[in-house]
Amino acid sequence: MRTTSLLLSILLLGTGLRASEPTPAMQLDTSATTAPINPYIYGQFIEHLGRCIYGGIWAEMLEDRKFYFPITEKFEPYRELTPTAGTSDFNVGNLQQSDYPALVASPWEIIGTPAGVTMQTKDAFVGDHTPRIQAGHGIRHHKLGVVAGLDYVGYVWARPTGDRATSIEVCLIWGNSPDERATQQLTFAPGDYSRQPFTLRSQGRTDAARLELHVQQADALLGTVSLMPADNVRGMRRDTLALLKQLNGTIYRWPGGNFVSGYDWRDGIGDRDRRPPRGNPAWTGIEHNDFGTDEFIDFCREIGTEPMIAANTGFGDAYSAAQWVEYVNGPSTSLAGGWRTRNGHQTPYSVKHWCVGNEMFGPWQLGFMQLHQYALKHNLVAKAMHAVDPSLVLVGVGSIGKINKDNDPEQAKRGLGWSEGMLLACADRMDLISEHVYAGRLPWEADTGRATLETHVGLLRTAIRNVAEQHRAFQTGRPELKGRIVPIAMDEWNYWHREYTFGELGCAYDLADALGIAAALHEYFRQSDIIQMAHYAQTVNVIGAIKTSKTAAEMETTGLVLQMYRAHFGQTPIKIAQDFAPLDVAAALTADGKALTVAIVNPTEKNVALPLALTGIQPAGPASRWLIGGPDERAANIPGQPRRVDIVQADGLDAALPLEAPARSCALYRIPLR
Repeated sequence: MRTTSLLLSILLLGTGLRASEPTPAMQLDTSATTAPINPYIYGQFIEHLGRCIYGGIWAEMLEDRKFYFPITEKFEPYRELTPTAGTSDFNVGNLQQSDYPALVASPWEIIGTPAGVTMQTKDAFVGDHTPRIQAGHGIRHHKLGVVAGLDYVGYVWARPTGDRATSIEVCLIWGNSPDERATQQLTFAPGDYSRQPFTLRSQGRTDAARLELHVQQADALLGTVSLMPADNVRGMRRDTLALLKQLNGTIYRWPGGNFVSGYDWRDGIGDRDRRPPRGNPAWTGIEHNDFGTDEFIDFCREIGTEPMIAANTGFGDAYSAAQWVEYVNGPSTSLAGGWRTRNGHQTPYSVKHWCVGNEMFGPWQLGFMQLHQYALKHNLVAKAMHAVDPSLVLVGVGSIGKINKDNDPEQAKRGLGWSEGMLLACADRMDLISEHVYAGRLPWEADTGRATLETHVGLLRTAIRNVAEQHRAFQTGRPELKGRIVPIAMDEWNYWHREYTFGELGCAYDLADALGIAAALHEYFRQSDIIQMAHYAQTVNVIGAIKTSKTAAEMETTGLVLQMYRAHFGQTPIKIAQDFAPLDVAAALTADGKALTVAIVNPTEKNVALPLALTGIQPAGPASRWLIGGPDERAANIPGQPRRVDIVQADGLDAALPLEAPARSCALYRIPLR
């Protein structure tokens, strides 16, 4: 690290300062650095909710491939999520005329007479029942997205009901004419279920394709069906993976979120086709259990990130959490480690970071408990997990200042916030404490409309600062903590808006949100001593940094900010004493001290130029700039369409010239130093 003083004189042009006013000078001393930025600040969070996993990361195209819902004569598979006044339901939003409504019944329509398809519970292939389809009848699945020239691969598990072989014609249909379809005949011999693959090529592009299965010759029992684009990567969407690799998140938290409090991890291991389908315990739709522990680890390895698993302390217990640790990290000689080995993964995964539960302070949470009771449960679960693997880094459930007056009279009487109570009772059983912050047009708050751009950009920044300051105030000098300051894992944070255009909780983001995310990152850098981890929630579709249609994926405006800072911002923050509001300016040295990075968030309608004066040190060469801006604050990116907001790079800039930040933009400069 360089210790030479660096003086930056910054003239704020176009921010309301009169020419006669003294030029504000920002002095940066490169020896006045703060705690290094933990790379885990660039973490991500994925949950089994809406289209985050299924429809976003996972490539399966069929919405109910294991027939969780019975196939009936009544074909009404979807409902819209509509606003409900005065509710705390997180699903509040507008999905009217959405392309991604909520699935509430079977998406399979009967072909032929209703009596030709019945559900059989005896000897069901997986789950509670299996469709029995008479010869001459079939089923179809609507609303599939296909592109021209791409193969679609799948398979069918089936068996005849009697002693004669049966055949199933599989048809992919993308239009109304006879030549707008591809078909393949599958034959199933008498006896047990067998798995027959198929490959069908689409010659057209549509989001309204159909998959039809026609049973011929003899009645058949259908076990399960799968359909994916042939370019999938071990079951994952190739287009989504490409963007995730650009995002380059450092650590991914999974599987929840509210979902985890009703999740049995054992449902998600073993033969994927034999894993039971469940109703999502916390949200809408089906949990297929196709994406379980082994798939999550494979996903993390594919995109080059570190896994973080959240254990179930809602409906779950200490034994189940400890056994999950054993499955993931235990040797093959252990009970659960032996299961992992039999599932094809002999080497332990060595997952280091684990969350002990999620938001157990909230009555919306499955298994919600009062604070004094949950503190006991946390300690029991954490002790059991550490007994299996003492090296685990555990994150406890926190919510600073949260008092459940309506549900926890003892806590209300003590006047003790949730995080405060957890720290006093459980600090010895946690390495970090979780906090969650959301801002925007939140569904559980009154809708006051859009804030001004400057106000909107500051919402998350203020929330993050408040959490950090409250923790410092409570933890500093606390004898019960024995001199420790338990760092914060902000393992959910984001803007959250009411309009759900990409499915459940699938709100879109615009340039205003991007500038707010940049300002929030600046605040994390300022609080680097106490905030050691942050997970943007959620990565794909569900309030996500990446949005997908059925056939395309795109980086959101907020994802572009995360991508840019992760790739180019420094690691050692430099303290900035002055407040240059409404601009938000952050500076940091690179890890080797050979470059200075300066980032400017300009939420105003005027261009800003920041002249740079270096004292005692000189630039080693021309500067580079990465700029995120757009035509207006509502500019957004849509999958399959040209970007309206993007990262624009400029190299070879004269380091002696002012650092420019156009109106409504975020500019990040890297200046090499001698």
